[in-house]
Amino acid sequence: MGEIKDGDTVRIHYTGTLMDETVFDSSEGRDPLEFVVGSGQIIPGLDVALPGMAAGEKKVVKIACADAYGPINPAMRQGVPRDAIPAEIPLEVGLQLQMQTPEGHPMPVTVVEVGEEEVMLDANHPLAGKDLTFDFEVVSFDPA
Repeated sequence: MGEIKDGDTVRIHYTGTLMDETVFDSSEGRDPLEFVVGSGQIIPGLDVALPGMAAGEKKVVKIACADAYGPINPAMRQGVPRDAIPAEIPLEVGLQLQMQTPEGHPMPVTVVEVGEEEVMLDANHPLAGKDLTFDFEVVSFDPA
């Protein structure tokens, strides 16, 4: 059937784990993940692992944070006055909120610190700064 190349539409089943083997995502029990190889739809470290593979082939790849969700960017953390957050929102570390950029676009943030006067919000991807492992199988692919 041939080998996968950039531009092909692939379908994979996968399990993503952190270096301590904690599973952070999996396609188990769901349809395979479908995307176009080389299009930037998935993290770069996984994208580059696919060319040359065939349907039915399995692979385990370790991906450094730079080729996954990037390093933690300190500029993506911002303190906001506690009274700027509606009182009905129960503030606790780990709570996910949705803010708006000045242009009105939604931006997910996580509460990382709750102080008396200020709440520290982090807009980094939850997997930023983490090295990842993907164990995956090519279910099928359609040549470009």
